[in-house]
Amino acid sequence: MGNNRHILVVEDEAHLAAGIKYNLEAEGYRVTAVGDGPEALRCIEKNPGIDMVILDLMLPGMSGYAVCESLRDAGRNMPVLILSARTLAEDRARGFDCGADQYMMKPFDLDEFLSRVKNLLRLHDRRTAAKPDPETPLQTYSFAGATIDFETFQVVVRGEPVRMTHLELKLLRYFIRSEGRVIPRRELLENVWEMPGTMVTRAPDQFIRRLRKIFEPDPGRPRHFLTIRDAGYRFVAGDQEPCV
Repeated sequence: MGNNRHILVVEDEAHLAAGIKYNLEAEGYRVTAVGDGPEALRCIEKNPGIDMVILDLMLPGMSGYAVCESLRDAGRNMPVLILSARTLAEDRARGFDCGADQYMMKPFDLDEFLSRVKNLLRLHDRRTAAKPDPETPLQTYSFAGATIDFETFQVVVRGEPVRMTHLELKLLRYFIRSEGRVIPRRELLENVWEMPGTMVTRAPDQFIRRLRKIFEPDPGRPRHFLTIRDAGYRFVAGDQEPCV
C-alpha cells in the first residue's frame, strides 16, 4: 500500500484526473490533482514533501515537458511518470531528455500503471537511502572524452557539461560495471528498473538511445553502447569499429 506517499497528478482532463486519483487513493497514496503546468510548479513549491509526479504533456499554460525540465533544473529529483496520448518515438525521447523516469501512453492498463508507480517510488527510496555499495565505490569514470562523477552527478562530454537523470546514471553505472559483457534486456529491467524481466516496455531502448546521444560521436553508428541482436546490449569503453 501507499504508506501515505504524496503523489501529484497533473492532468487537465478532469474525468481522467479523477479516475487516476481514485485508483491511487485506493492503493493508500495521498493524491493532489491539478489541471495545468504553472499550478503544478506552485503546488510543488508549497509542498516540498511530494514524493512523485504523474504528468500529462498537453497542458494549459505550460507543457509537461517544460514542467519536468523546470523540476530537474531546480534540483528536484522525485520520480516523474509521463502519461500522454502522444505516441511518436520523438515525443518519448523528448520526455526522457527532459528528465522523466518513465513514459506511458494513453490509454493505459491500470495494473501496469499502479505497478510502475510502486516500482518508481521503491527505486527512489533505495536511491536516496545512500547505503554504501558493497562493491568498491565507483565515484568517477572517464571514457571517450567524457568524465562522469557519480558522487556529484556532474557529467562532462568533450568539454561540455551534460545533465543526466538519476536513472540514466544508474544505467550507465551498470554498463560500466559490466563492461565487455553482453547484458540481456531482462537483466536490465530487473536490476536497473527493478521491474519483472518479462515486462513489455520500450524504456531500455529509449534510455540507451539517450546514452548514445550523449556519449557517441555519431549516435547512428555507436562504438560504445552496442546492441547485440537477439542477445542484449554491451558497453565497450575503448574505441571500436562503429556498429551499423
